[in-house]
Amino acid sequence: MNWRQISTVYCKELIDTLRDRRSLISMFVVPIVVIPVLMFGAAAVSYKSVRKAYEEIPTVMLIGGANSPHLRAAFAADKRIKLVPFADDYAARIENKQLRAAVEVPDDFDATVARLGKAPVVMIYNYAGDVHSGAAVSELTRFFSSYGDKMVRSRLAAKNLPADFHRPFTVKRQNVAPPEKVGGAQLGGLIPYLLILLCFTGAMYSALDLTAGEKERGTMETILCSPVGRTELVLGKFLLVLTASLVTVVCTLASLSLTALGAVRLLAGDAAVQGAKVVGEGGLEISVSLPGLFGVCVLVVPLAVLFSAVLFSVALCAKNYKEAQSYVSPLIFVIILPAALAMLPGVELNAKYALVPLLNVALVSKEMVSGNFPIGMIALIFGSTCVYAAAALAIAVRMFKKESVIFRA
Repeated sequence: MNWRQISTVYCKELIDTLRDRRSLISMFVVPIVVIPVLMFGAAAVSYKSVRKAYEEIPTVMLIGGANSPHLRAAFAADKRIKLVPFADDYAARIENKQLRAAVEVPDDFDATVARLGKAPVVMIYNYAGDVHSGAAVSELTRFFSSYGDKMVRSRLAAKNLPADFHRPFTVKRQNVAPPEKVGGAQLGGLIPYLLILLCFTGAMYSALDLTAGEKERGTMETILCSPVGRTELVLGKFLLVLTASLVTVVCTLASLSLTALGAVRLLAGDAAVQGAKVVGEGGLEISVSLPGLFGVCVLVVPLAVLFSAVLFSVALCAKNYKEAQSYVSPLIFVIILPAALAMLPGVELNAKYALVPLLNVALVSKEMVSGNFPIGMIALIFGSTCVYAAAALAIAVRMFKKESVIFRA
């Protein structure tokens, strides 16, 4: 094996790749610009739409309560709910988004409550899945909870009892999980999913161009006539594909980290603080283990070798670029399935899953991002992935030496 020839082939292919617009877009533009814009742009639009829905005053229809002036007066005094006159087609109005929700109470609601008899049933009608209808349900729940608390306090006051008489104890929650555990639970499945997907797509375009693209341009024969061995040729091309894959992953990580840092600083005084208060009085800190993130990046290297070798072998069988795309495109679904499976609750790392390609890396990445480092499993997964990668690379070298594959008519 001549490393000087390998480096010569690698440098030549690197220069050609840097001149190719599609490769540059795949390696730099997509991970640095497109992915952060799509992810955080979608999150920003979703946040603004939900916030707008909860800020507007929902229109609600009251069904029943004809003989309940106290309840109607309480509704009229509430500035966060707008009552509309009763109509028989309330269900159709909710479905057509003309009405956010409807609430049905017995006509003698006030009298039933005053008699201290059986508690009346309050029925809320809403449109599941609609954020505006959900906001209306939240307001109605708040209203009846507040209305019920006032009635309880007035009854206790009439009996000269303390206001908290009906609450013999108070339950509070305190999160004792380290920030890394919380962050790992929230992001542990997403981070390896993104890395696996981007590692694959980063290698895809270079692999197609260096194999099927060379055939289509008619330059494969010229390269084979050069005084360079087949093994050196395939290794030089393979290293370029591997470089493209790793560059895509690094650019994506750097871009997402900087974008996330800016988003947290921007929202720290608003949405982030409000979200923490909703979770619990003790506050909620979300963090990601930096050593774990570094370990994930190390595991990505043999995975990138595996992807690069597989893509190189598959694309080499195609006669032209279009045919190679038809061969490679279905592989995206093959890699997405185990990566998505690792995100499901209850799928935990064990010795059996440690030997399953892709799934093993995704599962151990979840553990490392959470701050757990099962050394035995990490070694097993790293070793098995290296074996799979070496086997795929050996197959790629062997296929490149077959003229029936290279000069397929």
